[in-house]
This record gives sequence, C-alpha cells and structure tokens, in this order.
Amino acid sequence: MIERYSLPEMTAIWEDKFKFETWLKIEILACEARNSKGEIPDSDLEEIKSKADFDIKRVLEIEETTKHDVIAFLTNVAEYVGQASRHIHYGMTSSDILDTTLSYQMKKAGEILLNQLYEFKDVLKQRAIEHKSTVCIGRTHGIHAEPTTMGLKFALWFEEIKRNINRLKNAIDEISVGKISGAVGTFEHLSPDIEKYVCEKLGLKPDPISTQIIQRDRHAQFLSTLAVIASTLEKIATEIRHLQKTEVLEAEEYFSKGQKGSSAMPHKRNPIVSERICGLARLIRSNSIAALENVPLWHERDISHSSVERVIIPDSCIALNYILDLSIKLIKNLIIYPENMLKNVNLTRGLIFSQTFLLKFIEKGITREEAYKIVQDSAMTVWKKQDTDLKNELLKSDEVNKYLSKEEIEETFSFDKMLKNVDIIFQRTIYED
Repeated sequence: MIERYSLPEMTAIWEDKFKFETWLKIEILACEARNSKGEIPDSDLEEIKSKADFDIKRVLEIEETTKHDVIAFLTNVAEYVGQASRHIHYGMTSSDILDTTLSYQMKKAGEILLNQLYEFKDVLKQRAIEHKSTVCIGRTHGIHAEPTTMGLKFALWFEEIKRNINRLKNAIDEISVGKISGAVGTFEHLSPDIEKYVCEKLGLKPDPISTQIIQRDRHAQFLSTLAVIASTLEKIATEIRHLQKTEVLEAEEYFSKGQKGSSAMPHKRNPIVSERICGLARLIRSNSIAALENVPLWHERDISHSSVERVIIPDSCIALNYILDLSIKLIKNLIIYPENMLKNVNLTRGLIFSQTFLLKFIEKGITREEAYKIVQDSAMTVWKKQDTDLKNELLKSDEVNKYLSKEEIEETFSFDKMLKNVDIIFQRTIYED
C-alpha cells in the first residue's frame, strides 16, 4: 500500500542506489581530505575519482559470501579502481560510512517532510479563513457543549502544524551529524580534519563525540518527532471521521465520480482516506518506541540497533510522507455542510446556552450554586421532553422570572455574543503567521 502511493523522491532516498552512491561519495571525500594532507598521491586520487564505481547486483552477490555489506561494497569498488583502492576506507570503520550516510538520508527525508508540513500549513490557513464564521457545535466528551466555528477547528490544526514544523526543524538539526572517527571514536588512524571535511561537503556537522557509532538518542528524537506529527494527522483524521458520520454529516471526504464505497452496499461513502491516515499513524508511533529501545547499547557499540533501523527509519519516513500527502489533499478537498452544522447546533433546542444563563443569574447577585440549580432544572426538562426548548422552559419558570425579563431571556440566545472573540483568536493564530 505505501509503496504504491508514496512519492518517488522519498522512496529514492532509501533505495540501494542512493545508499551506495552516498557510501562512495564519503569514501572519495575522505580520500580528497587525506590527499590535501599529503597522505595520498595526486595520481592515486585521480585514479580513484575517475574509476570508482559499484554494481548493486555484484555487491549483493559478494555479500552472499562475506555476510558483511560494507566489505562487499568495498570489494566491488576495488574491482573498478585497482591498486589505488588501497587508500579507500583507510583508518575507517564500517559505521563511519553507515552512520554518516544514515544521517544524510534522514536529513534529506526530513527536508521533504518539512516542505510538506509548510504546504499543509498553508492549506489549513486557507480553509480556516474560508470558514472563520461557519458556526458549528463544539463537543466535549462527545456531547454538545457550546458553539464554535469550523474555522477555529482549522486554525487549531494550523497552529499544531506550526509547532510540528519547529519540532521537525530541531530534529533535522540534531540528526545532521556525521562521524569519521574510527573503531571507537578516538581518531586513532585519521585526523579529525578528515571528518570535518567530509561532513562539510555533505552539509552535516561533525558529531562532537562518538563511539563506533553516532549515539541513538538523535535517531530516537527524529522518529519521536515523526510520531508526534503522525499523531496530529490522526487527530485531524479522527475528527473528520466523526464529522462524516451519517447522523452528523458536517463534513465529508471528497468522493470522486466512479468511486465505490462498498462491495455490498452501493450507497456507501466511507472516510477511507482518514481511516488510512489513522492506521499508518499507529505504525509510525510504534516505530518510535523501537527507536527509543535502540538508545541503550553495549559499551562503544553493539549491532542490535542496526536491523531495527533498516526497517523503522525508512518505513516511518515513507509512511509519514504518504499520510502527509493524503492529509493535504483531504483538507484541500474537504466538503463542508454549513446547513447540517446549524441543524446540529439546534439539535438540543437551546441547551448550549446554559452557561450563558448561569453567568447571567450570577450577575444578578445570586450564588453560583443557586444559579446552577435554576438553569439545570430547566435544562433537565428539555433533555427529557422533546416538545420543548430551553427558552420556553426559562420563560415559564417562576424562579427565572424573578431575575430575568422576557427581553433579557430572548436576547441571550445569540451566536454573535458567544463567538464575539473569534477575530481575536484568528489574530493570535492565522493572521499572526
């Protein structure tokens, strides 16, 4: 499912071709740095740069024997280069190219995801402005509470995506480190200048201190950030799934001509995109737990993290890339039903104004407990009887009429008063951006 739909730019980062190209780039850059220090003759460097290459099938064939991917790769490169290949991988350990490459891949993948987040933010901003004044019911515990607007829902998600942008920027910065420091990170056989040169050419920073590997708290932070972003997308998708329920139908995924919702029931229009987002968000979150488990390793390194990362890092990046793409299209094409929203607002026949009346009674000088009882008595009658509403119950209550006139009661039922500060919220979110 992911492979079929994911964007090719992201999947290319995790293919063998890109990985081996980066390995080769690192090896050649290290040779360039050593050449500048007089450790490799110019003629040998030129031979390395002109001849160095690899063949993926040949690498995999050699690996069948060596059971070691880096050795298989170096063996294949040596077949192209010849005698000058003795300079390649000098003083380095496998993790020097493995971890530096992985950081480079994660940085590149993170930048793609970051661009998608910016696009999603813009789409949410546009929909928020469009529906700033589209009144809908706010729900707490799934029960009607007080009115809000659809624009505020979009603005809430917009603000959360802004936070996720900052989180991802920080995570990209933390993972954008490389290491060419040898078997236990002590630079015994290579100068730190080699590491600095290689990292700068790749757009990375030298890891200030490493063992045989870059420490996995960096990777855990990156995957945890992807998990938070995925959770935001699931939060949005879950809301849309609720709003698309037949008995609610305030919003609906775009349903294209010829699309089918069910093999059995021709009438079905299911929120399959939102459900897919929710499902893959769970996978991304579960991968972040595995990344956290990779942080504690034995001494200067063991290999228990490696097999896990070969699955969780590409899968999480590709899956988030995919559901971000889905989310952008989902919100951009989301169908809104203002008439149904208004119908649902009126479903409880005025009960959503209960707090407004509670406060009105308090303003008249009575205690909160007494005011609460007066309003609740009328509200409970409305819950029980379908042929009445809160206004009617308040108007005929002797207790209410002691404090409020008919005019005061009637003028209190106003959406404009309840939503008078929407512009201020938009100034703090949408218009602040």
